[in-house]
Amino acid sequence: MTVDAHHHVWDLSVRDQDWIPEDSPLRRDFTVADLAPEARAAGVTRTVLVQTVTVPGETPEFLALADRHELVAAVVGWTDLTRPDIADELARLRELPGGPYLKGIRHQVQGEPDPRWLLRPDVARGLAALADAGLVYDLVVLAHQLPAAAEAAANHPGLTFVLDHLGKPPIAAGALEPWAGAVRALAALPNTVCKLSGMVTEADPASWTVDDLRPYAETVLDAFGPDRLMFGSDWPVCTLAGTYGEVFDAATRLVAPADRTAVFETTATRVYGL
Repeated sequence: MTVDAHHHVWDLSVRDQDWIPEDSPLRRDFTVADLAPEARAAGVTRTVLVQTVTVPGETPEFLALADRHELVAAVVGWTDLTRPDIADELARLRELPGGPYLKGIRHQVQGEPDPRWLLRPDVARGLAALADAGLVYDLVVLAHQLPAAAEAAANHPGLTFVLDHLGKPPIAAGALEPWAGAVRALAALPNTVCKLSGMVTEADPASWTVDDLRPYAETVLDAFGPDRLMFGSDWPVCTLAGTYGEVFDAATRLVAPADRTAVFETTATRVYGL
């Protein structure tokens, strides 16, 4: 089994994706049926479908998709972590059609103006509810928000924090610090995991090479180890910089053969309970 631990879908006739510019090639529908042949060609047999917008209706739709499509083995959805009845809401989601596929929650922390949003008391209460429910928390943060993420992970040792897209390092600029130091601090906590995802769009989308990505991949491989690292395509966002096959091939070339089973299968299987 080969797992893609991070992709998206959307249907613009159901709801707008207001983060997509009007002139972007992403401004069209992307479906599981579109993904399936791309994944199959790469040998991917299971995927994790990840939220795109902070809209309550999206998560039930994603759970229903997972219920219908064998390819989708888990959903990372969205709900308002600060709502007073967060525990009841998580239980309600898991009772919906496809509810057992809900394995985690994500919020666009990268868009929060408060760099310490994850440490707010109302957010902390929500994170504790995720831990109690046996779910994981996907972190989509910018590099300057990594210290708060590490503090939150330390405060919630019973909750697994999954860092999406390496914490968005400045690959196009070629800089490693202060991102690398912050990532290592997060990785020092045993309840943290990282996705080898989102690199091609943080590099120069038009001219990136595997060698451009290598210092960043090596940093997280060294910091987390292969047993806490998992491949994610970030499809279809990745198509701004390369095809699904090109992104998969780049990740394969960045991971030593001895580590590939962990990065492309067992870490995601364990973390998301596939």
